[in-house]
Amino acid sequence: MPRRTLRPLAVTLISIALLGAVAAFAATTGPSKGNAAAGKAIFMVKCIVCHKADGTGGIKLTGNPTPNWKDPKVWNDPKRATDDYFRDCITNGKAPSGMVAWGKTGQIKPPDIENLIAHIHTLGGPMKGGAPAAKAAPAAAPAKTAPTKK
Repeated sequence: MPRRTLRPLAVTLISIALLGAVAAFAATTGPSKGNAAAGKAIFMVKCIVCHKADGTGGIKLTGNPTPNWKDPKVWNDPKRATDDYFRDCITNGKAPSGMVAWGKTGQIKPPDIENLIAHIHTLGGPMKGGAPAAKAAPAAAPAKTAPTKK
């Protein structure tokens, strides 16, 4: 095959492979099945600058604070405390807050994004799999009984 036809063919094949990988990742929704220990290793290199090692955040690079993952209010925000939201933030970034588009730039691969999400949950999130943890039902009051006659 002449060289002139190999190059466009190679570009086409590479493009198809990349689109397939992006489509496979884009289809990832719902609870993360990542490995928290693997996520912690990445977090300690890439994320602690803004989010602190313990997840308390507060570093204001753009004037907006990063979330404090120890704060129950953060985990009770139904718009932001989901694995899909974390996945979007890590993948696409959030320009107003200064969040880097780690996935879009290829700096963090999709399986490692899942690992990071799993690690974020260990920082204090009372959520299991992207949904708020169920609150324990209050203890029932002791049943009243009639006094016994002696």
